[in-house]
Amino acid sequence: MLFVGAYQTAYLKANFPPEYMAAVMSRSLSNITDITKLMDECKAMGIQTLGPDVNESNLKFTVNHDGNIRFGLGAVKGVGEAAVQSIMEEREKNGPFTGIFDFVQRVNLNACNKKNMECLALAGGFDSFPELKREQYFAVNSKGEVFLETLMRYGNRYQADKSAAVNSLFGGENVIDVATPEIPQDVERWSDLDRLNRERDLVGIYLSAHPLDEFSIVLEHVCNTRMADLDDKAALAGREITMGGIVTSVRRGVSKNGNPYGIAKIEDYSGSAELPFWGNDWVTYQGYLNEGTFLYIKARCQPKQWRQDELEIKITSMELLPDVKEELIQKITILIPLSILNSGLVTELATLTKEHPGKTELYFKVTDDSDANRMSVDLISRPIKLSVGRDLITYLKERPELAFHIN
Repeated sequence: MLFVGAYQTAYLKANFPPEYMAAVMSRSLSNITDITKLMDECKAMGIQTLGPDVNESNLKFTVNHDGNIRFGLGAVKGVGEAAVQSIMEEREKNGPFTGIFDFVQRVNLNACNKKNMECLALAGGFDSFPELKREQYFAVNSKGEVFLETLMRYGNRYQADKSAAVNSLFGGENVIDVATPEIPQDVERWSDLDRLNRERDLVGIYLSAHPLDEFSIVLEHVCNTRMADLDDKAALAGREITMGGIVTSVRRGVSKNGNPYGIAKIEDYSGSAELPFWGNDWVTYQGYLNEGTFLYIKARCQPKQWRQDELEIKITSMELLPDVKEELIQKITILIPLSILNSGLVTELATLTKEHPGKTELYFKVTDDSDANRMSVDLISRPIKLSVGRDLITYLKERPELAFHIN
């Protein structure tokens, strides 16, 4: 019987991978650690895990029409099952929601209350609606009221008037005349880190992006060690280590000897690790160790001073990633196959490079793979100078036919 079960599992995973992974993730709905591992497995299989969305998500993880997995609304903290059911029922009955005003006009606002709406907005559940950005839901008016409260009041009034119209002698919905509230403008944009941290508080992980995306080229092409690698210190023994990440938490304390110390949790794309800082190390580096700080770290894995049979990660230097990024990435060369070189591609690349001036030198090299000698020609004699950020790296990753190398 066990053999049959294992065979069925292997068959489903091989032949229906998105459906299989969605089902496994749904069984771990309240265990974000397991979900994170399963998301990594999905990524390796070429399956995307998309954030919650009130037009596509169900209670549990599901597969959308593109074959990607959509996050279950039941996995968002603060969004109860009653709220999810009311959203799904209305969507099934009258079709997808066309925007946030349509949403509050139609959904049962007793089942999907203000708290549920707050959590959905912060987790990105309304991101597909065109009218508002996440910040605008929480813009405060002159009365000290956030716009989400205005939306809820509008929705309740609309639904009450609609009900009264249906039950009136004249009937029909044409008598409903509730003006949609004015959308707040000039709202200060949240920083990427702030927006993603709010999302993470509710979903448990970064979904729509990662705060480190701006520094991905350093982490993936300059650093020789990932945070996950620190679990196996024996494999790192004697090595000079370079790594980077974001500080996600710091625990501070005082030892029995009266010396201050701190334990910093630092995260990169591979996961997180806790690095302890004792005595003078804490005094030296504590200024860098604040939540939300992006760090570039050099270290060495060596035996502990008083216990030579145990290894430790000894920090040798620490710098802020934004300060050293352009110093670490001095040159980037994009390799363009001759077969895809056209005016459209040149325009795309020109737009990307003009929008982000900086100090990194950018070169283009055209390669002809059809030539037996694999000829290559430099496209420009003088380099363009730019800042290598999220937009350029995302563009290059989405165009696998374009290769690049740094320094």
